[in-house]
Amino acid sequence: MMRLILALPLMTLFQCDKDETVAAYGAGDRTWELQEVDGQPFEASATLRFPEEGKIAGNAPCNSYSGTLNAPYPWFEVMDLTATRAACAGLEDEGFFFAALIAMTQSEVSGDVLVLRNDDGHEMVFKAAE
Repeated sequence: MMRLILALPLMTLFQCDKDETVAAYGAGDRTWELQEVDGQPFEASATLRFPEEGKIAGNAPCNSYSGTLNAPYPWFEVMDLTATRAACAGLEDEGFFFAALIAMTQSEVSGDVLVLRNDDGHEMVFKAAE
């Protein structure tokens, strides 16, 4: 019995490399399509994926993008966001999308809905693609 009690704290030390981002809490292995920002429909097309631990990727209205995500769930912090450089009629929507995505600080997954929000009351609602 004493060995088991001593082993439990050691076991938790070896689990530190486990993915603690939103991807591990129901958002991974899906493509998320942006539905609305701050309660208003987002008319352009934008997606969000979690292709591997600590990474995000997707398609904005004009370009594909990727970035780093390393905040533990429910926190959300995008870093090192990069995108391709194609031009299209949706560049204004794309700028709005990237600015909103970078500003998000919290995440919540509920079934096929992913909500990103921040302390200023801004919110992005994504739905899982079918």
